[in-house]
Amino acid sequence: MSSKAIYDWVDERLGLSELAAFARHKTVPVHSQSFWYYWGGISLFLFLLQCFTGVLLLVYYRPGAEAYESVRQITFVMHFGWLIRSAHAWSASLMIFSILVHMFSVYFMKAYRKPREFGWLSGMALLGIASVFGFSGYLLPMDELSYFATKVGLDIPTAIPWIGPVIANMLRGGPDVSEFTVQRFFALHVVVLPAVFLPLLGFHLWLVQRHGNASPPRVEALPPAERKSEPFFPNFVRKDLAMWLIALNLLALLASVFPWTLGKPFDPLAPAPLGIHPEWYFMSPFEMLKLLGVVLRGEAGEIAGILLFTLGIALWVLIPFYDKNKESGQRARAAHYFGLLAVFALLSTTIIGYWTIR
Repeated sequence: MSSKAIYDWVDERLGLSELAAFARHKTVPVHSQSFWYYWGGISLFLFLLQCFTGVLLLVYYRPGAEAYESVRQITFVMHFGWLIRSAHAWSASLMIFSILVHMFSVYFMKAYRKPREFGWLSGMALLGIASVFGFSGYLLPMDELSYFATKVGLDIPTAIPWIGPVIANMLRGGPDVSEFTVQRFFALHVVVLPAVFLPLLGFHLWLVQRHGNASPPRVEALPPAERKSEPFFPNFVRKDLAMWLIALNLLALLASVFPWTLGKPFDPLAPAPLGIHPEWYFMSPFEMLKLLGVVLRGEAGEIAGILLFTLGIALWVLIPFYDKNKESGQRARAAHYFGLLAVFALLSTTIIGYWTIR
């Protein structure tokens, strides 16, 4: 049987020719800011790597009391276990970084405006779930650093009156971080979050295909004859795959040259070591709580910090319903300055947080 006969047989049942025709007719805008279009694809590629390396780690990982020993065996006993673990950890950080870059590029291109509101909302939900992925996965090695960092992180919700301690105890599986916490975080990390993330990701990708890539407002203001574009397939796909290859090479370099370390086994009776801090993508809210704690002592500072950060996130998520006009006006300028303020606040508090680590 010839290759054409095989293709025709599959095409008759799956409609491959229809997909090919759609890909040929779909176009992508070309302008000076087209570079930012690739970050969504890079985020998707890094998530696929997370799934692949996560399945390999799942074969040997044992949640609960043997969590640390299983990670030690993966790192030091299993062939190339250290590389798979490093690739999984580094790709998590790179994925969240690429999602943040993608989010800010969408924001400043005003790609949240009509009819792309659901694309923005689903993207923000994906970022939130990705952050929970990072937080839940950070505890799983159950070494000294992950134990105390998670302990500090789970102590923050307790500042919320009434429901805060209930939420913290539910996540911990008791009053303290223990093997029961690891089991809950493991179930959250490999079952609950993927079950929510994957359908939402499919919905987000479908919206991108439905509405296409948005252009910056100054490009949209041009007459249609002056706007440039290129075919999605094969022109843009070829460039997107090249960016995936660059991301893969960067990940391989980081995982090989800077392998993810494994600290000492945790000791719940020992004092927290100096320099305990969350991962970089949680450093900004962590530092905001510290700074407000200097101004407002005790629980008042923690509650104020939680409320301030929650308010900022709510305003950020709801920006499509504030800045919804195509024309540049007072609301558009306010949204632009709000975005610049968010970038400055995230960068400055993150830098201060690492600068003040002792």
